[in-house]
Amino acid sequence: MQVLPEGRLAYGMQLPVQSQSTIYAEPWEADAGPDDLVEVARAADRAGFAYVASCDHVAIPRRLAGAMSTVWYDPVATLAFLAGVTERVRLLSHVAIVGLRHPLVTAKQYATLDHLSGGRLVLGVGAGHVEEEFAAVGADFGRRGAVLDETIDALRAALGPDEFPVHHGKTYDFEGLGQRPRPAQERVPVWVGGSSPAAVRRAALRGDGWLPQGDPRDRLPGQIARIGSLRAEAGIEEPLTIGAITEPLYVGAPGWEVGRRTLSGAPEALAESLRAYRAMGVHQIQVRFRSRSRGELLDQMTAFGAEVAPHLS
Repeated sequence: MQVLPEGRLAYGMQLPVQSQSTIYAEPWEADAGPDDLVEVARAADRAGFAYVASCDHVAIPRRLAGAMSTVWYDPVATLAFLAGVTERVRLLSHVAIVGLRHPLVTAKQYATLDHLSGGRLVLGVGAGHVEEEFAAVGADFGRRGAVLDETIDALRAALGPDEFPVHHGKTYDFEGLGQRPRPAQERVPVWVGGSSPAAVRRAALRGDGWLPQGDPRDRLPGQIARIGSLRAEAGIEEPLTIGAITEPLYVGAPGWEVGRRTLSGAPEALAESLRAYRAMGVHQIQVRFRSRSRGELLDQMTAFGAEVAPHLS
């Protein structure tokens, strides 16, 4: 199921501010807030970004707070807020840890979001990795993979066209319970996140898309080939949206230390480098720009959309 424009490499971005892991957050984000999110989302809308994305964590244990921080906005609230100030850009949960909640609860939230946004939701799902988070809400961390598999099936039913969805599984069982509003989309796309063998298999067999978790370029072709093989063996012929997370980017000459992994330079050179993802079989890239302020980030997004994106085809 392709929900992005065909024939070119689409690009989206994880929103700043809403999650502030030390792995990727810029210093200026610590003092940022809703106004900054609004401006970034509007800039993404104007600059042709395919989606903006928001992460999901309920609570961070003290042992991980130093690295992960405790700043994790709720994705449904964040994306719904931004739906009201944008017109075109899709709204991606990257990723919702759906095993922390009953699928009817998840369906109610995301169906409403899709309804209110006019059908712009892409539901990204993942297994999660923080054991204390599962324990706090009474979810089974040890079975999170199997529960996620079933949850995807349950969400297919609960986010489908039927007002009274039906699902009978090992963990969840529901029938005769109506939910409205229904999603605006006839089929909400489900992109599966993760790069472990189990996650890759889950994406291949249950997903409409795959959201890798930081696979380097040299690892992506093998992962993509594995997905294709699994789908062929299962007789699945529908297209799958393959994603990738690029290196950090800076359009132009930065004039400050942006880190050795950052791709920077002229727009044509950046586009040439990024086109390698398309050659691997990637359909959409998630980009992140180095920046020292909201203004610099907005400038980078605008430059990317106007000067780099036209060369991605």
